[in-house]
Amino acid sequence: MHGDRVLFIDGEALVIDKPAGLPVDRPRNGAISLENHLESLKFGFKRWPHAVHRLDRDTSGCLLLSRNPKAHARFQQAFEAGLVEKRYLAVLNGLVEGEGLIDLALAKVSTREDGWRMVADPAGKAARTGWRALRHEGGRTLVEFRPETGRTHQIRVHAATGLGAPVVGDPVYGAGEAGGMLLHAASLTVPRGDKDPITAEAPIPERFGVFQN
Repeated sequence: MHGDRVLFIDGEALVIDKPAGLPVDRPRNGAISLENHLESLKFGFKRWPHAVHRLDRDTSGCLLLSRNPKAHARFQQAFEAGLVEKRYLAVLNGLVEGEGLIDLALAKVSTREDGWRMVADPAGKAARTGWRALRHEGGRTLVEFRPETGRTHQIRVHAATGLGAPVVGDPVYGAGEAGGMLLHAASLTVPRGDKDPITAEAPIPERFGVFQN
């Protein structure tokens, strides 16, 4: 992982711009994952940094890594307490207008044929996502999402079910169009009490095409 992927670094934390297609956790088949890059992200420390949260394999953008166990525990608490500001950009397949808050609880379901997926379920875990439509091009909409909770696949299900317009390229909740999934963690702000917050912004990737500018 090249240094140009590092968006923020200090003695406690790293934020990297994770490429789409790179899993955070090592896949069962042993394919390349973030773990293969941790050695190159030590920057003079003896310990490998550790991912504090997860991004889906096909989601790009801001991923926070801790550089020591104490910092890791504090950052995890900030995520669990809902203190971390996350901003995502996604291109949705359909015309969406306005802004709002999707409040749709999610649960995991699993079938032998299709594997597992997340579905809207009133008995599931609470999930809330703020959204705002930014612009339209060719029957698609660039939307800003600000998740208030951190459920698995939250934005993807909220787009497809809550807004009726799945993320372009989503292989599970959408049509899986070629060119990759157009979901990007654009910015991250992590408060640190008396210290300056961790802030990072990841540039919009080329796969966003006309929505890159």
